[in-house]
Amino acid sequence: MSKQTIPAAAPMLMPTYNRFPLTLVEGKGSWVWDDKGGKYLDYTSGIATCNLGHAPDSVKQQLKNQLDKIWHCSNLYHIPAQEQLAEKLVEHSFGDQVFFCNSGAEANEAAIKLARRYAQEIKGTDAYEVVTFSQSFHGRTLATLAATGQDKIQQGFAPLAEGFRYLPYNDKRALEQLVTDRTCAVLLELVQGEGGVIPADEDWVKQLAALCKQNDILLMIDEIQTGIGRTGTLFAYEQYGIEPDVVSLAKGLGSGIPIGAIIAGRKAASAFSPGSHGSTFGGNPFSSTAGLATITHIMDNGLIDQAAELSAYLEEQLQCLKQQFSFIKEIRGKGLLQGIVVEGNAMDYVIKAREQHHLLVLVAGPSVIRILPPLTTNKTEIDQFISVMEKVFAS
Repeated sequence: MSKQTIPAAAPMLMPTYNRFPLTLVEGKGSWVWDDKGGKYLDYTSGIATCNLGHAPDSVKQQLKNQLDKIWHCSNLYHIPAQEQLAEKLVEHSFGDQVFFCNSGAEANEAAIKLARRYAQEIKGTDAYEVVTFSQSFHGRTLATLAATGQDKIQQGFAPLAEGFRYLPYNDKRALEQLVTDRTCAVLLELVQGEGGVIPADEDWVKQLAALCKQNDILLMIDEIQTGIGRTGTLFAYEQYGIEPDVVSLAKGLGSGIPIGAIIAGRKAASAFSPGSHGSTFGGNPFSSTAGLATITHIMDNGLIDQAAELSAYLEEQLQCLKQQFSFIKEIRGKGLLQGIVVEGNAMDYVIKAREQHHLLVLVAGPSVIRILPPLTTNKTEIDQFISVMEKVFAS
């Protein structure tokens, strides 16, 4: 591990992040190294992005090959890797067609545009409203922060974009208010990640999906944090016995190379036509190669089944932690997206884990420690993580 000297502060950067006092310069698998040679167990996965761990060889080799060919061309031309990646996503999902972009926020923007256009151009209505849920998180563009059901995300950006309505999450009685003559779609996280690692109730989701189908309202699942194997299936919706109309993806799709996508069934996808939407960088040869290598490696190497097995082991060990410490109020989540709900300030534990034990974890709100191991972790690393958290909680 070669040491690098990096400035401690970068005052030329806009202060949009409260950065930890840590400079990461190298990563491999579940591990990262800082500029002083310190080694850390990374159970953040770049916020659910490095699902194959850091610098996976299978993706790296394909990217090296692509660098010798062509890095970028516009969507005015055919891009083989993009078409192959779309094929893979369609093959392993409910969908028929894919649109590629650069990020999760852009994927949700595309979904929102598709829903409005479907209502107006295909159904011939003037419906435009998208229903989302309290404590949701869908992005930070003007449209997606308006779709987000959190005041703190929206603060300072008034007037918010019109066309969004919020209902309580996991509330069956509130579903009576789901449909109005303005409603064109529902946008839903099946595990609210930023909102506190809160899984959706299965019966509630099925009832919601049935209402969408009865009223020809698009059911759009935000799988930006839950997708690409994180919850123990390739997509979280598979665990709920529903078929969405649209799914949005990003994060884990490219192993850290920026890429976003929406998958849609033929009915919803028919709303887009040439000129109705686009992206200069979306699905370019480099990002599509990353996505194709990532999903190919996951599907060809049994990582979905492995993630499901590791998830069960992780959940079991987390429940043992809960039994040891009375201030742990709940363990919740799905698969390799888990939250430890604690009394007091969760960030205090995150800081102790990093400073005293070289373990990286996150928060999801003030009282939830968020855990996001890569799909490629193993029981030895899980045991090490649990051992560190025992020491952190004991202190």
